[in-house]
Amino acid sequence: MTATTTASAGPRSDREPAPAKPPSPRKGRRPGRALPYLLLLPALLLEILVHLLPIVIGVAMSFRELTQFSLRDWNAAPWRGLDNFRLVVDLDAPAGQALLRSFLTTCLFTVASVGLCWLLGTAAAVFLQDTFRGRGLLRALFLVPYALPVYTAVITWSFMFQRDNGLVNHVLHDQLGLLDSPPFWLIGDNSFWALLTVSVWKGWPFAFLVVMAGLQNVDREMYEAAALDGAGRWQQLRRITLPSLRPVNQVLVLVLFLWTFNDFNTPFVLFGKAAPEAADLVSIHIYQSSFATWNFGAGSAMSVLLLLFLLLVTGVYLFLTSRERRVSRG
Repeated sequence: MTATTTASAGPRSDREPAPAKPPSPRKGRRPGRALPYLLLLPALLLEILVHLLPIVIGVAMSFRELTQFSLRDWNAAPWRGLDNFRLVVDLDAPAGQALLRSFLTTCLFTVASVGLCWLLGTAAAVFLQDTFRGRGLLRALFLVPYALPVYTAVITWSFMFQRDNGLVNHVLHDQLGLLDSPPFWLIGDNSFWALLTVSVWKGWPFAFLVVMAGLQNVDREMYEAAALDGAGRWQQLRRITLPSLRPVNQVLVLVLFLWTFNDFNTPFVLFGKAAPEAADLVSIHIYQSSFATWNFGAGSAMSVLLLLFLLLVTGVYLFLTSRERRVSRG
């Protein structure tokens, strides 16, 4: 039987030739393997030139005695080591006291601004979650402050805060009669509230946009089931909306904190080069210390301390939020 089968099959040369195997590529080489790195190279170079290189230069400048006389050739300026850092953190010295006061003002301003931006943005996003007539128009109007250029918006607010002919005093004093006399908003203690108002006005639409995008991922059937169980709007907000938005809010709060704590454009355009003491944020304080007193070494030391503080806060925040996610999953 075996012989018959072999004979009937015939020699291999009479059958069709077997298909040729494709040539195997050389080991260790994959076509297009370097393409992703080549595409990332321009962004990496820009990141090095725009961010990393200035940071390295700023750190190097913080260890030298830089003034208007030695700034042109800062690499040859006298070496001070940690003296600039000791100067700005010495609470017995005027420079250290001023920096501490500015730091506390910035912390208070950041907490108030981020909290109000998140609260207004979340409230507006939840309100516009339901479908009603004119919802698209309200969405567009709410995003106008975020779409306007920063300088245009802040300059407009600076005119509105003028004491004699500003719109704010005209409404509060002349129209509503809420104030006994028109106050100064851009000097004195009121400058803090003016700065906070402008910051919240231009920052809350971003929170509204992010929260509104996060609400699109919440299943509407959960609200319908909760309504059938007798849950009201407040219970739905506390039990469904806010827990579902927790990952979005974690990123949103961090971004708002970094933007607000580092904000330089708003106080600089609103108050000019010399901000009032009540609105002396760290960013504008570093600018004044560097370009008003011409002590660039101390200004660079303040910048390095600010960078370290923000890195520390960001690291702790990311660690706590990641641990919270792991606990909730476990």
